[in-house]
Amino acid sequence: MSSVPQSALEVVGVVDAVTQRLRGSILSGDIRPDAPVTEARVSQEYAVARPSAKAAIEQLVASGLLVRTAHRSARVVAIDADVVRDVYRTRTRLESAALRELALVREVPAAAAEANQEILAMPAGPDPATVDPDLRFHQALIHALRSERTSRMYASVLDEVRLCMAQVQGRRLLDAAVIAGQHQAMLAAVADGDGERAARLLTDHLAAAEKRLVDALG
Repeated sequence: MSSVPQSALEVVGVVDAVTQRLRGSILSGDIRPDAPVTEARVSQEYAVARPSAKAAIEQLVASGLLVRTAHRSARVVAIDADVVRDVYRTRTRLESAALRELALVREVPAAAAEANQEILAMPAGPDPATVDPDLRFHQALIHALRSERTSRMYASVLDEVRLCMAQVQGRRLLDAAVIAGQHQAMLAAVADGDGERAARLLTDHLAAAEKRLVDALG
């Protein structure tokens, strides 16, 4: 069996590290929407070679956090109403199907319940800290299907989901107690075997977040 040269592994490690740091800066808002992200800037800021900087940028273009137009530098995606609607409705399609399947066997994902307990433990009121456990709750619904391809499909929009969620909670639009209560109602419907009720609750839950963010952006 052939082995990968150590130098190649090192390059991959550098690219992944830079990608993660750039992703964190974008999602935290340190790099603002529509700001240019050039190879020269990334190379200098993270002390890496230009090819590694370019590879990191291309990974984030592929994940939807950066966009590149012809003959222009990559720029941070500016979330607008159309992006929000498409992201949230894509989530609704995937997650509602997951809830219906889970309800057939009345399987309440332990990881979803644990993530929701974290939200319940937070002080009442809007808090950006809910983004991480909130996202883990929704991911757990998908992962509970034990389908590599479904998880991969969901992962393809995950960065855009996180960016939208950060925008929602960054603007302090949703109350942690309300989020947790809606999550708990979904899990209760799954436990009861009522997939349609679970899917309807999810649709209302995501539609409310979508509307608040669209209204705030408008």
